[in-house]
Amino acid sequence: MPNPTSNIADDLVQMGRPDRTAGRHVNMPLELGSTHVFDTLADFEAARDARYVSGTMYYGRYGNAASFKLEEMLARLEHADAVTLTSSGVAAITMALLTFARPGAHLLVADHVYGNTRAFCDGVLTRQGVDIEYFDPMIGADVADLMRETTCAVMFEAPGSGTFEMPDIPAIAIAARAAGIPSILDGTWATPIFCQPLTLGVDIVVASMSKYLSGHSDCMMGMIASGAKHAKDIRQTTMAIGDKTGGQEVFLALRGLRTLKMRMAYFDTVGRDMAKWFSNQPQVKTVLHPAFESCPGHANWKRDFSGASGLFGVVFHPCTDDQIRTFVDALHHFGIGVSWGGYESLVLPVTPQRSANTWHEEGQLVRFNIGLEEPETLKADLMAALPHLNTAPE
Repeated sequence: MPNPTSNIADDLVQMGRPDRTAGRHVNMPLELGSTHVFDTLADFEAARDARYVSGTMYYGRYGNAASFKLEEMLARLEHADAVTLTSSGVAAITMALLTFARPGAHLLVADHVYGNTRAFCDGVLTRQGVDIEYFDPMIGADVADLMRETTCAVMFEAPGSGTFEMPDIPAIAIAARAAGIPSILDGTWATPIFCQPLTLGVDIVVASMSKYLSGHSDCMMGMIASGAKHAKDIRQTTMAIGDKTGGQEVFLALRGLRTLKMRMAYFDTVGRDMAKWFSNQPQVKTVLHPAFESCPGHANWKRDFSGASGLFGVVFHPCTDDQIRTFVDALHHFGIGVSWGGYESLVLPVTPQRSANTWHEEGQLVRFNIGLEEPETLKADLMAALPHLNTAPE
């Protein structure tokens, strides 16, 4: 298993801070503004010409001092040359895809992707004449057999959204790079605390900062990290479409990032403990957690990741929809809602969408996000609700 970045705790504390002046604030202040003014027309023109370079003060939509500090911090964590902030995780995905998708192009998308990624591909890109082909995320280097002259990008996740199989990141990335095709990975689940996909050969990493990165369920933001080769095109696409991250969100993200390493270490420990507890319950058929040997792609996780987050799936023995609904409604310490990665535990039944292959697990899949509550409190809550579900058949 790889070692985590040795200085990441120091980076989280020291980066993204005000410049070192006497009497400075500890945190970057909330920065609001639209128009930036210049002393000379030549200064304005220089800024206009460099507006797609992070750090250039040109107009509020392109960024400000605080957002540039955040981009620099994220680039360091992701081992990227550049980061572009977006208004949400979905926006990060769509901006990255729009950078490469063209009418008549062929786009390879892993069959396990986030539902909104699939919705954008099927509902928007197909209308623009993009040929979407979904592939089995576990085929690894064999994805090369699906590539065409018109293939514009390969989009996948690690692990799969809701189903948690872990693909072979380097194999897919290397196959794409050999064909001159950019690879795009959604790395939200692990955060750069546990995996830096760019170091594994991936070209572009997208993430929802609304989840673990900001960490408090009060910030809507996304980010796109890449090497220098694609950075300008990504930023140009994002700015041309008019996507913008607000000053309040930048402030919240900078504040939340300070505790990321500590929070992820806790979620790793408690998430595994809760997943193990689930595996011993008679109502549970299987637990989908990349750190468990029974999870598809566990060996890939063990090789490429230094830890796991607190989000995983539980497949219960076959039961009725009413039984699942009663079980979920009976929980008191698990909120019912989309998203994850905040301080509160969440629960949500999941219906996997598949096009390239078939979902083989028989039973009801439920996704759990483990928060900061006491594990024994969560176990007691679950223990009281589990009798609403069936146990293994005799």
